[in-house]
Amino acid sequence: MIEPLIVLVTLLALIAIGAPIFLALGAAGMIGLYMARGSMALFFGPSSLFAQLNSFELLALPLFVLMGNFLSATPVGANLYRAAALWFNRLRGGLAIATVGASTVFGAVSGVSIAGVAAIGSIAVPEMLARGYSHRLAAGAVVSSGALAMLIPPSVPLIIYGAVSGVSVADLFIGGIVPGVILAMALAGYIWIRASLNPSEAPRETEATHWGARLRSLGGLWHAALLVLLVLGVIYSGVATPSEAGAFGALGALALAALVFRSLTWMRFWQIIASSARISGAILLIMGSARIFGDYLNLIRLPDTVSQALTQTQLPTFAILMVVMIALLFLGMLIDAVSLIVVTTPILLPLITALGYDPLWFGIILVMNLEMAVITPPVGLNLYTLKAVAPVLAIEDIIRSVLPFVILQFLVLAMFVLVPEMALWLPGLMP
Repeated sequence: MIEPLIVLVTLLALIAIGAPIFLALGAAGMIGLYMARGSMALFFGPSSLFAQLNSFELLALPLFVLMGNFLSATPVGANLYRAAALWFNRLRGGLAIATVGASTVFGAVSGVSIAGVAAIGSIAVPEMLARGYSHRLAAGAVVSSGALAMLIPPSVPLIIYGAVSGVSVADLFIGGIVPGVILAMALAGYIWIRASLNPSEAPRETEATHWGARLRSLGGLWHAALLVLLVLGVIYSGVATPSEAGAFGALGALALAALVFRSLTWMRFWQIIASSARISGAILLIMGSARIFGDYLNLIRLPDTVSQALTQTQLPTFAILMVVMIALLFLGMLIDAVSLIVVTTPILLPLITALGYDPLWFGIILVMNLEMAVITPPVGLNLYTLKAVAPVLAIEDIIRSVLPFVILQFLVLAMFVLVPEMALWLPGLMP
């Protein structure tokens, strides 16, 4: 029993001193493998790393990151928010609801939550504050809706889960649509109710908006909307794999940025290439290192132990699932999303299948947990991204603003845990 304890202490110590997460996971895993297999660990470690990365599905990851970065270089985010603001301006809390709508659509463009927070938040927060919206409502709307990009396809976390679990990425993309839409509607509904009960947080707009202006606002969006629909359409129809669709999407986004919007300079082009390479490389390095740590956990049979321990408790299935969800929520506060997916999936998936649940459903539920993780401290990247693009907001206000939104997201999560068919319905309709 001393060996697993040493591995755990090593992992926590490295994280505590600020070591990169890939180094913490890789070093702890290698120490564990060395204690269990001696010098053979020098073979097992690199083999685990490359085995994790030797996946065709992972080709989609850097391509969709590149697609999102190219579209982020266009005025699509600004156009999305302005259009949504015109369409929702007569509703109580309309600008905050528009933020949710714009973030939902932008999530289908970028697949990365912090990109949505940066693109939408830099525009939405000043607009809402200028019109008298409370700091907390403005911040909460941006950070919570920005997390929708993790679930709305093309989702980077779903690609990672598919690579680790063996579940079809295309099926995961389809499965993420209904939960993403329902969660967006829940956020919008909460904002409307909150603004109606407390009008001081969201003063009603008095400026009339004509239908002509609303329709004209869509003119700057149809290019990007068509690109996203085509990319997702070829995946869902079976014409192309997610990796192939990602390549077409990246090329299409490049064409939009360079030829349609003419917002791409050579300097900006190379910055996007470098940024996409850094993001993709960091994710893949974490995935490979997490696989080393995960193989050690498999070697000591931790997944089987956890599965047997929880199934033998005689607790109702729903209670077991809620214990897992709460554990994932707390882990997400401390560990980044990529590491959490790669490490916990091999541990929890045997339990989930033993309980009779679909691995596809678990992937959706896992990512819904991670949506809450990115808006909760201390690792909540959306919080710090919003602070960077909207320095007028105090970090304390941003953190306090997310509490009701986290509670709402947990209630929606519980609904999908209680009724798994809601997540599996749409994938079940596909051929």
